[in-house]
Amino acid sequence: VSPSCSKANSFTGSKAGMTCLGDSLSPKRVLAAAATLWLMFSVGSAVIAAEMPRYAHIFVIIAENKGFDQMMRDPALTPQLHRLAGEYGQATQFFAEDHPSEGNYVAMVGGDTFGIKDDDAFFCKPGLKNEFCENGGRADYVDHSITARSLPDQLAEKGLSWKAYLEDIPAAGTLVPRWPTHDYAIKGLPLALYAAKHNGFVNFKSVRDEPYPELMTHFVGFAQLDADLASGDMPNYAHIVPNQCNDMHGLSRHEDPNVSEDCGKDTDLIRRGDAEIGELVAKIVRSKLWSAPGNTAIVVTFDENDDEERQTGPQGCCGYDPKSVANFGGGRIPTLVITNHGPRHLVDPTPYNHYSLLRTTEEAFGIHEYLAHAGDSAKGVVTMTPLFAVTAR
Repeated sequence: VSPSCSKANSFTGSKAGMTCLGDSLSPKRVLAAAATLWLMFSVGSAVIAAEMPRYAHIFVIIAENKGFDQMMRDPALTPQLHRLAGEYGQATQFFAEDHPSEGNYVAMVGGDTFGIKDDDAFFCKPGLKNEFCENGGRADYVDHSITARSLPDQLAEKGLSWKAYLEDIPAAGTLVPRWPTHDYAIKGLPLALYAAKHNGFVNFKSVRDEPYPELMTHFVGFAQLDADLASGDMPNYAHIVPNQCNDMHGLSRHEDPNVSEDCGKDTDLIRRGDAEIGELVAKIVRSKLWSAPGNTAIVVTFDENDDEERQTGPQGCCGYDPKSVANFGGGRIPTLVITNHGPRHLVDPTPYNHYSLLRTTEEAFGIHEYLAHAGDSAKGVVTMTPLFAVTAR
């Protein structure tokens, strides 16, 4: 496989990859070849090892509610995603587990959705009447406060640090479900710019039970992200979550006059979110840690796909079952892996999901306990080693 061939087809996914490898090969043979070739080649340099290397930092940028085809069919609509996919690594068969958002964020750090099928607040439970527990009357409603182990527990046991960088969180360490709200409106700002449903850590009781001064160091805003990048004092692991206008979720202009057109109209919303992802990645790449000897990865992923793409095509992998609580299918979503010392121009057609990403994170930090469904090896949950493999320098 020539470097120009790999690079030229890195935007268009596995079908173009098949053509690149040779029109005479069948799709099955091409996919098998692709799975093998990454062990042997990396564009411009040789792969050191097929095992998951140790990482010093993994940062996960999470965007909202967009499917793979919607994001990756038109380079003019998402130039930053296309540029990054072409330069670094792209997982072309990556799936979410759940609809709507919240269960997917929880899955990323807990290895399970824990039965959450709505976006209600972390304190909601069956029978509780509260404005933030709108779905509490459903028969299958579950306690949204989770006592199971999570990635923060694992990181703490290894002496590793973590943070959630949450744009427009009103104060460090706060547990408010949304901000601003009707009761606490801010002149000129849309309501619900910050939404705790996009903070998967907050559902875990062990996190919320931290002393408040410690919680203030874990739930922080984007000003702290800028400060940490400038100082070089970044955590080992982080979620970086833009506000609901910058993450492509969007807000309703019909319900809130403060919502701008590029936060309410889908095409403009996508362009805005694409630019935000590009700027966040650029900030990290310009920072001190990117040129450091340690391995650093930036993962750009989404929580779930869009309504249109839920109607056709595969909706999950790796244990996907429409009747499953933990993996009933959140759709195919774009996912990129950007590394300082890893592969370039790589298209990986292996089926992955958020549980695969959690398993990869555990392995990359030397954690050999796979939380819940991150351990579903028999169902096809595997580490994303091709995208994280370190290349010779």
